[in-house]
Amino acid sequence: MDTVKLVMSVTIIVAALLGFYYFDAYSQLLRVLGLIAVVGLAVLIAYQTVAGKRVWKFATDAKIEVRKVVWPSRQETVQTTLIVFVVVLIMGIILWLFDMMLGAILRALTGG
Repeated sequence: MDTVKLVMSVTIIVAALLGFYYFDAYSQLLRVLGLIAVVGLAVLIAYQTVAGKRVWKFATDAKIEVRKVVWPSRQETVQTTLIVFVVVLIMGIILWLFDMMLGAILRALTGG
């Protein structure tokens, strides 16, 4: 029965997307609201399956884990960004010089 519900849910979503583009002469707001409503219905149907409940559990667990993350302060973020910027700049200069050197060697070897 779960397979039937999941297939029905996917079919509803595909039909909603096709309808969204088929009725392009109508207001985009109405089409978006209809698409959201139909996708919501499909999600409710999919939630009634074992797989749907597992996905919901995973999402709620992920939300709990995100709350546990220690986010960097503004100062740490700025410092890290500046370090990355400086390292990228230095590496760019080193690669540019290496390219210039290889180009000069190639021109010397080929006489060009």
